[in-house]
Amino acid sequence: MKGEAGSVLRSEKSKQEGHIWGSMRRTAFIVGSGLLLLVALWNSVTWHLQRFWGASGFFWQGQWERLLSTFEGKEWILFTIGATQVPVLFFWSFNGLLLVVDTTGKPNFISRYRIQIGKNEPVDPVRLHQSIRTVLFNQYMVSLPVTAFLYPFLKWWGDPCRRELPTFHWFLLELTIFTLIEEVMFYYSHRLLHYPAFYKKIHKKHHEWTAPIGVIALYAHPIEHVWYLFQMKSYLEPQHMKPPQSYSG
Repeated sequence: MKGEAGSVLRSEKSKQEGHIWGSMRRTAFIVGSGLLLLVALWNSVTWHLQRFWGASGFFWQGQWERLLSTFEGKEWILFTIGATQVPVLFFWSFNGLLLVVDTTGKPNFISRYRIQIGKNEPVDPVRLHQSIRTVLFNQYMVSLPVTAFLYPFLKWWGDPCRRELPTFHWFLLELTIFTLIEEVMFYYSHRLLHYPAFYKKIHKKHHEWTAPIGVIALYAHPIEHVWYLFQMKSYLEPQHMKPPQSYSG
């Protein structure tokens, strides 16, 4: 019996490793293909984007300087609002539309794109309300104070509210580098949270929904929410790079 159990475990482990390597190969193929396509079209794409960026650059620089003047001496408020409420706005704009589909089942044609057909159609209103309360708690009772607390350290590290916005090429460089860094950090930190001690006490809450919907992306234990806040690019990553002090495209 022990020999059979051991062979089953080894078989399952090898299958899991095969799935992981398969996923990594597919990811490498997709990313590699995208990079090759980007390199092939780089000159044309950057020329058009740079023209747009240069034409609108002075406008956005002016708006940014107006904001800095409005919040002069209180830049921490500007940073806290920008780093928490702008993501909240986008989160609820998209997930609000998805919630209409999840609660009403309309429009019908969207149902064909569900990964788990037949589940949460419609979603349980009691569970949904409880989950929304948790998400709002994380967004306002966790994100806001943590962000305000972090601001003095970030200002000491490298002012997050610099007066001059980055150049177009620096923006592309930061976007590319830190998107990759964030993906790697998220993957390994997520695997760490599946370690039994962390999973049972912290991460299990996030997996209470076995057939999740959009809003459940932020349905998590407050400690897990803080854990991911420290990895967000808007907080830490760009502080390691000093952009050129010019906004011209």
